[in-house]
Amino acid sequence: MNNKNQKVAEELNKLLADYQIFYQNLRGLHWNVTGNAFFMLHEKYEELYNEAAEVIDEIAERILMIGGQPLHTFGDYIALAKMDEIKNVSNGKQGVKLVLANSGYLLNSFKQILALAGEAGDEGTVAMIGEWIAKTEKRIWMLEAFLSE
Repeated sequence: MNNKNQKVAEELNKLLADYQIFYQNLRGLHWNVTGNAFFMLHEKYEELYNEAAEVIDEIAERILMIGGQPLHTFGDYIALAKMDEIKNVSNGKQGVKLVLANSGYLLNSFKQILALAGEAGDEGTVAMIGEWIAKTEKRIWMLEAFLSE
């Protein structure tokens, strides 16, 4: 693996660690949500964590495709992740705000990796990240609309 691919793989592993935290945060929100938006949010969180599980798999496979080794232990994820864990959040609005903040964090990570992959000539990663940017921007727009009064 060349140095450029190695740097992309390292950044993808950081993203993988953060995405594992994002996934588990969504599971916790799904399990613990209460209130008048329970039914809607319970279903939405499930949709989001299922989508996150697919992205996690794609990140790990991309790391392998470019010659890296994906992280795969919780210890590695916790050590490398910059995203905060969410614990015992049941308030629907608070949960949505946290998902919004996490989505913004991931969007910034995507943009950094997109630039790095572009410099490395890694068109596969560029295409994959571009897709996630569009989906995340839409999710952010929808979460902001939900929170608007």
